[in-house]
Amino acid sequence: FEFRTNTDMDKWEDNTTDLNTIELELKVKCSRNPHAAKDATDPEELYKNSRVLTEQMTWKPIGNQADRFSACPIRPVHSDILIAKMRPGQEIDVRLHAVKGLGRDHAKFSPVATASYRLMPEITITSPIPEESVEKFAKCFSEGVVSIEVDETGRKVAKIVRPRLDTCSREVLRHDEFKDIVKLSRIRDHFIFSIESTGALRPADLMREAIKLMMSKCQSVLSSEVLHR
Repeated sequence: FEFRTNTDMDKWEDNTTDLNTIELELKVKCSRNPHAAKDATDPEELYKNSRVLTEQMTWKPIGNQADRFSACPIRPVHSDILIAKMRPGQEIDVRLHAVKGLGRDHAKFSPVATASYRLMPEITITSPIPEESVEKFAKCFSEGVVSIEVDETGRKVAKIVRPRLDTCSREVLRHDEFKDIVKLSRIRDHFIFSIESTGALRPADLMREAIKLMMSKCQSVLSSEVLHR
């Protein structure tokens, strides 16, 4: 199970401390529901705590974790994940320890779901779009890419306002009236990154941590070059 927290944790090595370990408790006992209807057949109505969910796991701060994580208390990313099903007489009483690891050690430690990048689209109108074709031209691109405006003469004109939204479908080149008056390309030094989080960290935090790691690796390379001179 993944837990939502911030990045203020160290990777677990050999010793368990409040800097590298999170302690959780799960204490649930199943019992009969004395108020259940006589003809009830649904276990959730017949019994109490027949389903154990992640929301029943509680965080037990150790050390100064209560202060360190006061702005973002540790909790499951998803509170409705089924852990177990029980019947009267059964119970779970466990102490759990969650540690911070690296994705290169095991995929379960990676907070990143899908990460991808693409080059920034560049759309250039080389000749004015005929007024009667402006609407058709705008529909060749994703919504928001082209803006239809009225110039000082009262004519409708098409302007590229948000090329970032373009999916590069090249639909516009299928139309003979447009293929010679528009140029599609990509800006080679402008990258658009998309990061999806599993929920443990926000995508913005993932990007910041990735930049820190990249800077650290670059510094290591520079340091090694200095030593070998």
